[in-house]
Amino acid sequence: MFANYLIGLREGLEAALVVGILVAYLVKTGRRDLLPWIWLGVGIAVAISIGFGALLTYGPRGLSFEAQEALGGTLSIIAVAFVTWMIFWMARTARGLKGELESRMGVAAEGGAVALVLLAVLAVGREGLETALFLWAAAQATGDTTQPLIGAVLGLISAVVLGVLIYRGAVKLNMAKFFTYTGAILVVIAGGVLSYGIHDLQEAGVLPGINNVAFDVSAQIPPSSWYATLLKGTVNFNPTTTWLQLIAWVLYVFPVLYLFFRTVRKPMSAAPTAPAGESNTTTNQPQIVGGP
Repeated sequence: MFANYLIGLREGLEAALVVGILVAYLVKTGRRDLLPWIWLGVGIAVAISIGFGALLTYGPRGLSFEAQEALGGTLSIIAVAFVTWMIFWMARTARGLKGELESRMGVAAEGGAVALVLLAVLAVGREGLETALFLWAAAQATGDTTQPLIGAVLGLISAVVLGVLIYRGAVKLNMAKFFTYTGAILVVIAGGVLSYGIHDLQEAGVLPGINNVAFDVSAQIPPSSWYATLLKGTVNFNPTTTWLQLIAWVLYVFPVLYLFFRTVRKPMSAAPTAPAGESNTTTNQPQIVGGP
């Protein structure tokens, strides 16, 4: 449940911060009349994400076992790719996210209601679709849909509460450290999802080596034990792992962690100077980045 809570918290907080920036910009520029269009876009994005999750959950049930395994393995690998991209995107752009979104908001506001709705749908929907896909992949890996869903919902609720508190200035988080720590943990979790996806493709006959077992510690870590459940629910650890799964995990986790920390520690260029007549200091706006 912890892994899914973390996914819901991180993705939900990203979406909450984005919405907070958009709302704060409209309030600051005296365009409160446009706020309903932002909320409409957010609602559409949430509905699309829920529908996508339902399609993933109930759509493949009419397929054969091999087809289900092939589809599940492919989607798991796609989920890992999306999450990896998201982790690096946030690591690179978090410090300039506020200015980038405000720039887009200014253009959208001039374009009218449809542009604002589209901006909100794209900004929030991306997070929602990534969350739905990764949660589905994690649920497939653990063989349980209830616990991942509960964990994700609790994470999303926590994210919304934190987002509101940050917007109102009641809470200040060091976003640089938050996204660094959660990003590193998600890399390990994604490695487990990748390993499980490889296993699915092996069972479907798409990839070879289903019988080439690298290690089998099921005697020391019984699959029915609480600690095996804990390991599977957090990092998708499988007591019986094939060589292809192990190689894929190693080749993903260690290089991605190295590149991630290198990206995080890379010096950022100085923030642009505010135009004449404008101040860099704003009130009641979510602060995206805190220093290390």
